[in-house]
Amino acid sequence: MAEENQDYNQLLEKLESGEIEKIEVKPESFMAFQTAYMNFDHRKRVVGSATEGGVITYVYERDDKQKNS
Repeated sequence: MAEENQDYNQLLEKLESGEIEKIEVKPESFMAFQTAYMNFDHRKRVVGSATEGGVITYVYERDDKQKNS
């Protein structure tokens, strides 16, 4: 399970940097994601929306100045 936490830490960093656009978390992986999320410094900018089947898609909310680049 430690590997799974590390993966989510890296994915959150990539999400923040713009290297990836979203993270999809399945219900069985939610607790591993939650641990990484709670330790992420900019978690207030990470916004999730649920879909059918319990999959949550997280995106990084950027300022308007960053969106227009």
